[in-house]
Amino acid sequence: MTAGTPKFGVFKLIELRKIEEIVEGIAKVLPAGTEQVRAEVRDSVRVVLESSFARMNLVTREEFDAQSALLRRTREKLDELEAIVAALEAE
Repeated sequence: MTAGTPKFGVFKLIELRKIEEIVEGIAKVLPAGTEQVRAEVRDSVRVVLESSFARMNLVTREEFDAQSALLRRTREKLDELEAIVAALEAE
């Protein structure tokens, strides 16, 4: 992992935008006038990259953000419940 790359447990983050940038970069090197071939290559490369990233335990930024929000809400609820239990124990 490079310096500055966020890490979450054993999962590494990959933004879907990066996958699209890679796919488009590869498609652009194909000769002009080969739009059908470009589309097929674009689709094939996207599938290969996504399946490769899935095997490497990479998560998208969107998945990471969703899980972070869920964890934050869970933590807030836990804090509320701990305060309720502490108040009940103090009675």
